Amino acid sequence: MFGALRGRSSPQGAKVTGLLVTFTYPRRVSKPEFAGGRCTILTTRDQRPLNSGVALFEGTAAIVTGSSRGIGLAVARALGAQGAAVVVNGRVGEAVDAAVASLQESGAAAVGVVGDCADQGVVDRMLEAAQSIGELGVLVACAGTPEPAGSSILAIDPAQWQALIDTHLTSTFLACRAVAPIMAARGRGSIVLTSSHAFTGAFAGTGYPAAKGAINSLMYALAAELREHGVRVNAVCPGAATRLSDGADYHSHIAQLHERGILDDLMYAGAQSPAPAEYVAALYTYLASPLNPETGQLFSGSGGYIGRFEQPKESLVTWRDHSDQPPWSLAEIADLLAPESGER
Repeated sequence: MFGALRGRSSPQGAKVTGLLVTFTYPRRVSKPEFAGGRCTILTTRDQRPLNSGVALFEGTAAIVTGSSRGIGLAVARALGAQGAAVVVNGRVGEAVDAAVASLQESGAAAVGVVGDCADQGVVDRMLEAAQSIGELGVLVACAGTPEPAGSSILAIDPAQWQALIDTHLTSTFLACRAVAPIMAARGRGSIVLTSSHAFTGAFAGTGYPAAKGAINSLMYALAAELREHGVRVNAVCPGAATRLSDGADYHSHIAQLHERGILDDLMYAGAQSPAPAEYVAALYTYLASPLNPETGQLFSGSGGYIGRFEQPKESLVTWRDHSDQPPWSLAEIADLLAPESGER
């Protein structure tokens, strides 16, 4: 089970005496704009990873999809370092075996399940594996794949689109569907999903941003439904140096997006030289842990940076009573919605 917490203090700092943990919560600063999505900076600092050295997940089994390498592997290692027994997953057997071996060599309990987590049978095997090594308390969904090189709505074919949706969105749904009833029945658990700044359109594309936007919506819906059962659901837009953010095709792609004005200067600078995955893995680990009381939140993390996206909120444009008024004319809608000259 999750380690017991005692001595929690105010939001300015947290002291968990039962586990000998002392954290200082960072203060919020400004609110920059990121390609249409507002993200509040929670903290930024030199790139120093968080290492508490405390077993927050003793006796807890954690499923981490897409964890044979990259961000998923970094998260699996961070959870293992905090006492979790980890189910490692990936599509390449040799990579899964290597990841499991590295976790076991570090003293963590780990088992591997090879296969595509968009396959129900693979998800079933991950669930069985988790239940055999501990009490299932954590799901982190990290499985992903990049858009094809040069991907565009002008060129992508339906099979490529479906593959992206399945790898990112279907795999996330299947994993959540498998663990949610177990966590809800026990009255506790944590689910952390993987989104991306791509959902804002900042990196163009098709299936990848569509899937990430859908994951955000799924996160909000699951958090609302599972809150009464004591299960927390959050998501992270991560930035990290992985095989998905390296290579000639990747760097050529982001350079073209920047030249076309799709990717702004700040996002372009971050995409050129992201930090190692261990940095954002600390954020995933915190969100999965009992130290985190929040649910239904979308965070951003890369290197020493942590931010939070505001939940989408509707704003009023106009209203009139349909019971005694006709539908809006096109001219009226144009007056209401068309920007004034020079505003855009």
